Amino acid sequence: MDNEYSILWQPIDINGCRIRNRISMSGMGTFTPTMGDQIETESGLRYYEERAKGGIGLMHTGAYFIDSITAQGGRTLDFSTDKSIPSGTVLTERVHRWGAKIFAQLSCGTGRNGMPQIGERVPISSSANPSFYNPDMICRPLTTEEIEQMMETWKIAARNAMLMGFDGIQIHAHAGYLMDQFMSEVWNHRTDKYGGSFENRCRFTMETVDAIRSVVGPKFPITYRISLDHGFPGGRTIEESMKILDVLDKCGIDAFDIDSGCYETMDYIFPTRYTGEACMAYVCEEARKHLTHPIINTGNHSMESAVALLKSGNADMVQFGRQSIADPQFANKLREGRREDVRPCIVCNEECIGRIFGRLTQLSCTVNPSTGFETYMEVKPVPAPKNVVVIGGGPGGLEAARCAAERGCSVTLYEKADHIGGTFLTISTGSFKWRMPQLIEWYDVQLKKLGVKVVLNTEISADDPALAGADAIFVATGSKALLPPIPGIDNPKVIDVEEVHRCGMPAGEKVVICGGGLSACDTAIEYGEKNEGRKFTIVEMQEAIGNDVMVVNKISIDRLLAQYGVEQLTSTKVVGITDEGVEVESAEGRRVIPADVVVAAFGRSRNLELADAIQYKYPTKTTIIGDCMKPAKAGNAIREGFYAAMSIQ
Repeated sequence: MDNEYSILWQPIDINGCRIRNRISMSGMGTFTPTMGDQIETESGLRYYEERAKGGIGLMHTGAYFIDSITAQGGRTLDFSTDKSIPSGTVLTERVHRWGAKIFAQLSCGTGRNGMPQIGERVPISSSANPSFYNPDMICRPLTTEEIEQMMETWKIAARNAMLMGFDGIQIHAHAGYLMDQFMSEVWNHRTDKYGGSFENRCRFTMETVDAIRSVVGPKFPITYRISLDHGFPGGRTIEESMKILDVLDKCGIDAFDIDSGCYETMDYIFPTRYTGEACMAYVCEEARKHLTHPIINTGNHSMESAVALLKSGNADMVQFGRQSIADPQFANKLREGRREDVRPCIVCNEECIGRIFGRLTQLSCTVNPSTGFETYMEVKPVPAPKNVVVIGGGPGGLEAARCAAERGCSVTLYEKADHIGGTFLTISTGSFKWRMPQLIEWYDVQLKKLGVKVVLNTEISADDPALAGADAIFVATGSKALLPPIPGIDNPKVIDVEEVHRCGMPAGEKVVICGGGLSACDTAIEYGEKNEGRKFTIVEMQEAIGNDVMVVNKISIDRLLAQYGVEQLTSTKVVGITDEGVEVESAEGRRVIPADVVVAAFGRSRNLELADAIQYKYPTKTTIIGDCMKPAKAGNAIREGFYAAMSIQ
C-alpha cells in the first residue's frame, strides 16, 4: 500500500502475537454485560464484532473485573469462575472470524474511584483514602491476606481468559484505579511490605504480573495500561513514572499502553474536545527512552496524528477509541483510500461515556446511532424505493437524508441558507470544535455519493408542489433564539450568541453573556483563547453554570473559564439591559454590570410554524425531527433523523 497512511498497515508482533496493522481499539466500558449472570450480551458481542470486521488490528475489551468483589457492582464478565467461558469464547471467535486480535483488559478494581450508583459497599483501596465521589466516605484498606487471595484470583482470571480464546491480557493499572493506588505515593500510605519504599509500592503490581505469568506461560502476551502523568498536585509525574517503566520493562510486560490523567483530571481519562487532538502523545517521547517493548498510545487521535506519532518512532501502535465507536469501518475505509468516507467522532462524550455516567445504560454514539444497537438497527434497503423530501440541512435533516438514500430512496433536501450544516456549523468557530465542521463535510460527501439532490437558498412552504408528490416528508428546520421579554432586550448593544459565531464579536472591552449554558461557556472560551484583552462575565439564574454540559466536559470548561478569568455570577437573574450595561437581581439586591457588548445566550425555543403547517396538511407522511419540536443537542437530532429514515417501510 503506497499512500500517506501506509505506516498504519505495517504488521507488528507482541510476544509472538502477529497483529495485522498498527491500529488498536482502546479498552472502553460498554455497559453491555448482564448484571446477574455476568455474561456478554448479543449487543456487546455484535459491537465488538463490527469493529473487528471494520479492519482494526488489535481490539481491547472494556475493563473486565477479576471477581465480583473488585467489580464493586459494575457490569463485567465473571472471570472468577468458568460460567462466563462460553460467552467469552463466542466473543473471541466472532472477533477472530474477521482477522483481528483481541486482548482481555482485566482489572482488580476501581478502588476509591468506585461509582456510588453501582456499589453500596465501602470501596476498597490501598490505604484509608477518601472515596473519589464521596470524600466523606473513607475507603477500606486491603489486608495482606486479601491481597494474597487476590493474586490467586488473578491466576483464575488469567486461566479463564486463555480458555475463552483471548490473544492476550492487558493489566488495567490506569486512571488511579486500585493498582495505580498501590503504585502512587499520593494514595499509598501503607507501612507493610506493600507500602513505604518505591520497591514496596511496586510489589502489588509485580506479584500480579508473576501470578498471571505463572498461568499463561512465557509466550502469551501481557500488556500494561498506565497513566504516566496524573496531572494534579501530588499525583505521579512523568519523571516518577519512568522509574516504574524501568522496572516493568524487565519483569515480563510485553507492551505498554500509555497516556496521562486520572480521576482528578478526568477530562484526560475521557478526553474532551477542549483537550485537543493527540492530547496525550506527549508522554511517548520520554517513555521511548526507557522501554524496549512496544508502546501503544491513545488520546483524541486522528488518522493524521497517528501517522505522525508512528513516524516519530515514539510509539508502535495508536489507539482509536471513540473514533471506532463513531465509525467501526474507519480502518477499512482508510486502507481502501477512502479517507473522505470516514465518519468523524466529534469528541462530545455525550452518547458514549455520557450514557454510562448519566443513565447507567449501554454506550452509543452521537454521530452513529447504530452503535450499541447494531443487531437491531442495521440499515437495510426498503422493499420499494420511496420519494423522500427533507426540509432543513442541519444534522438531523442531513442524517435523515443520508440514511434514507442509503436505504435506496430518492431524496431531495431543501435548505434555505446557501450551505448545509445549520446552527451546528454556524457555532463551530472555536478551535476546540475542529471536528464539528468535519462532520458536515462528511455529510456533504456522503449525500453527493448517494445521489441526494440538495437544493440550497430555497424556502419550502406547506403548499409547495414538491411536498404533494413525496411519500415521506421530514421537517428539520431547527430552533430559534429564546429572547425573554425583559426591558432593553432590543438595545443595539445586544447580540444573539449565534450571531457572534456568524459575524464575530462586536468591539468592546466589557462583555456580559446572559445565560450560562454550553453556548455561553463555549463563547467565553473561544474569545478567551483569542487573548484580545476583553473582560467576560457570565450571568446565570441557576445555582451553577453549565447545567446542560456533560459532567466530564464541564471539568475542561471550568478549568478554561478560570484560566481566562471569566467571572461567573450564578443565582443571578437578568432583569434589564440599559445603555450602561446589564441590570441583574440576586440575593444581594439589584445592580448594573457595566457592559460594552451584551450577548444573549438565554437558550433556544422550538420553531413549529412551518412544521405544523406541513404536518396538518400531510399528517400521514410528515415526521418532525430535532430542535424545531424540542431544542436539544445535535445527537438528539441525528438520532431522530436516523429513526425517521429507518421507519420508512
